Amino acid sequence: MLKTSKLKPLKTIKNVTLLASLMAAALSTFPAHATTLKISHVRPQGTVVDNDIKQLSSDLKASTDGDLKLRIYAANALGDYTLVQERISIGAIDMALQPASTSTDRRMQIGLLPFLANDWQEAQNIYGANAPVREAMEELFAKQDITLLAAYPVYFGGISLNRNAVDAGDPDATKGIKLRVPPIKSFQLLADNVGYIGSPLPFSEAFTAVQTGVVDGVIGSGAEGYYASFRDVTKTYIPLNTHFEIWYLMINSERLEDLDEAERAALKTAAAQFENRRWGAAQLDQKANEQKLVEAGATIIEMTPSQLSKTANKVRATVWPQIIDDIGSDWSQPILDKALN
Repeated sequence: MLKTSKLKPLKTIKNVTLLASLMAAALSTFPAHATTLKISHVRPQGTVVDNDIKQLSSDLKASTDGDLKLRIYAANALGDYTLVQERISIGAIDMALQPASTSTDRRMQIGLLPFLANDWQEAQNIYGANAPVREAMEELFAKQDITLLAAYPVYFGGISLNRNAVDAGDPDATKGIKLRVPPIKSFQLLADNVGYIGSPLPFSEAFTAVQTGVVDGVIGSGAEGYYASFRDVTKTYIPLNTHFEIWYLMINSERLEDLDEAERAALKTAAAQFENRRWGAAQLDQKANEQKLVEAGATIIEMTPSQLSKTANKVRATVWPQIIDDIGSDWSQPILDKALN
């Protein structure tokens, strides 16, 4: 009996040890739980933007063996871009690809300054990686606990009309045409200073306003945006190069830091590749979307270099001083000087 009582605890310890080893081995056969980031964007499924984000997601899955994934919410499913930016700031949404919301910080208007860039090369020198406006936007986003991962060039903007154009290339001509403008000061001033009547309306009301004749057209987007949302009410398109539409791939800064080192590195690498691909494709996409508008029944009013130059010079002389004063000349002027040199 004495012998048995001494061996029983030892046997129990061995059994417990064996059971623990078996459990550890079993758990090791299960894959680690993948990290899934929710990402919002503003266009419908199947559009170029949506497909580009799907490619980004595929790149992340491939480079992390499926450990880092994106769950994509298209067509403002999580709210419009203003709300989404606010929710990213507080960590309620992980990521987005969208325009910057100037309602959170009016200095973000520097990225929407009309006629800041005249062509695609200038645009990349201003908005691309390590460029002056890009660095300024990164700092502004950081103040909202948002990290800017990449820029996404979309198009040079223009004007969509549900009627014929009037003196489209002459910024001094009074056109008697009312345009919906986004509720952003720079677009209101732009419309008013090139001969139109600007009428601020939310995006959600814009199509109906054009359809019912409350306004005659829209300013603030480009061929891609007009084809996606206004092709049924676009009879005339004026590629005036009103502004350079740039969107941003953004993530909540704390969420980024919560990723492990390998995941962060993979995300930053994939984001850089995402941006580089877009700079190569954006110009071709703009032409393709202009052609889509033509196929949908719109007439394109081609602008000459002299007309574009005349319009740009007037806007820089009349609109820029007001925007620069609004966002603070001490802050903005050095950035613009650097960008334009």
